[in-house]
Amino acid sequence: MSETIFSKIIRREIPADIVYEDDLCLAFRDVSPQAPTHVLIIPKEPIASLSDLEEKHQALAGHLLLTAARLASELGLEGGYRLVTNCGGDGGQSVDHLHFHLLGGRALSWPPG
Repeated sequence: MSETIFSKIIRREIPADIVYEDDLCLAFRDVSPQAPTHVLIIPKEPIASLSDLEEKHQALAGHLLLTAARLASELGLEGGYRLVTNCGGDGGQSVDHLHFHLLGGRALSWPPG
């Protein structure tokens, strides 16, 4: 996988408003929020996309989802939230590092795009 802005954030070469970190993942506020709460949750392991997950990533994938749910609660999103991941160019993925968008703090419309 090539170098990404998220790799640089993990290494603290680029500043970010980090809201959560553990050995497996990092969560930080999006610099261009699309909702009052917009947090990106990324694995520290360089995985390009959801499409690149393999059986060996099963525990990591579960950890990312559980982290998203815990953060939603901690960030006060009891009224609801959306968890989104984009895959590939047609799916709207702009950074080739697996990431989930945790969006909330207002009513979210459907369809999203």
